[in-house]
Amino acid sequence: MSSHHIVREKQEPALYIHKLANFDEEYLGQLLEWSPTLLVHGSEYEKILSLGLKVDIIINPSDQAHIQENSKLIDTEADGIVGVVDFLISEKYPAVNIISDVNGIAQLERFVSSIDIVLFTEFYKSYPVKTGFSVWKAKDSIFRLEAASDIKAINLNILDNGDYQVVSDGFVEFTFSSSYLFISELL
Repeated sequence: MSSHHIVREKQEPALYIHKLANFDEEYLGQLLEWSPTLLVHGSEYEKILSLGLKVDIIINPSDQAHIQENSKLIDTEADGIVGVVDFLISEKYPAVNIISDVNGIAQLERFVSSIDIVLFTEFYKSYPVKTGFSVWKAKDSIFRLEAASDIKAINLNILDNGDYQVVSDGFVEFTFSSSYLFISELL
């Protein structure tokens, strides 16, 4: 594969860092690999600068922040993730990866039909799926699902704590009657 890649604007999911907390720097590097638009909450801006990253957009910046050249400043009405997702939809971004310290994927439910969302925390990767979703996973991988009564899972066993564990290397599949379901994978 050539080391020269053409990346069109908005081709890769935007990356919004709401709260970095103890998020693994290796995973952060993977999310930054294709140079996505990087949005950072003002409270995390100095920390992100200390990692040597170029920030495209600062969300709700503090007045004393030393702003990088060419960084945009955006104030959202809401201090949370919802305001950022609204902004990204208005700017016609098709997808966003979000890093936060809390798995608040359910609060993003109203955006599922407008933008692809993946929410990362220190321990989980969470995202909505449609019925019939299937993915290849290694044996013993763990999924956590939102409460739903009609989930049918292939190649998965339910554990005592309600999580699902992959039985053997191969494809797993989820079917259910609702429009979508939020699932979380242990990182």
